[in-house]
Amino acid sequence: MESASAPLAAIVQMTSGIDPAANLAAIDRAMGEAAAGGAAMAFLPEMSLLLDRDRKRSAAHIAREGDSPWPAALQDMARRHGLWLHTGSMPLLAEDGERRVNRSHVIAADGSIRARYDKIHMFDVSLPTGENWTESAAYAGGGDLVVVDTPLGRMGLSICFDLRFPELYRALVELGADILAVPAAFTVPTGEAHWHVLLRARAIETGCHVIAAAQAGRHEDGRATYGHSLAVDPWGRPLADIADAADGVPCRIAFAATAPDASAEARQAIPLARSRAARNIVL
Repeated sequence: MESASAPLAAIVQMTSGIDPAANLAAIDRAMGEAAAGGAAMAFLPEMSLLLDRDRKRSAAHIAREGDSPWPAALQDMARRHGLWLHTGSMPLLAEDGERRVNRSHVIAADGSIRARYDKIHMFDVSLPTGENWTESAAYAGGGDLVVVDTPLGRMGLSICFDLRFPELYRALVELGADILAVPAAFTVPTGEAHWHVLLRARAIETGCHVIAAAQAGRHEDGRATYGHSLAVDPWGRPLADIADAADGVPCRIAFAATAPDASAEARQAIPLARSRAARNIVL
């Protein structure tokens, strides 16, 4: 177990399916493993509770947050395991009931919800492989930047496709973030091309730790995701990388120590904010 001066993050890589009960059971087991390993906080991937591209089939499970059993189930797990939890994200109905939101929660070890974040940037792309994704057809994008104090530091929240917008992360740093959460369900072609380089770039340009729990492997709904759940330090060095797709295994877990002084050291070594201010460059 790491000392209190270097709190451990537990990064949980999942192959989530179309049955929320099975996904919740896998998360519960992973949180037990994270707690036994001495983690201060566990991180789940995007759509940890339900990964189903069939919107008609998935609709039976998706409700407004106040009516959904999922947040309460995860709050109970956090209490039982004595562990902070970043839920990755889950699909919920927006409060107007018309569209969905892709929402993260940060839950403290006492079970209280400390922050919520709705994914801002929608994944609307046509890939060279022929894959087409139009997230905005069902999901409404969020509009709020969110940072929250956690045992690992002041954390800025984002989800998956947000990763491609560096201005978002600069804004989170302006709000005091020194660690960034990027839960994801990257496709295989975009993951192979861009996943590692984008995460390391976000860490380097912000001087932040980056924690990116990912979906991996072949899923029940037919899609395949890239995996490679990653933790990166503020100098851009990978601290953990779960390389293998979890064939037949619903969760894999890795631990990464987050040094409290690493952000300050990286920002002092390469003072980007000072240089930017001196040249009067703004967002």
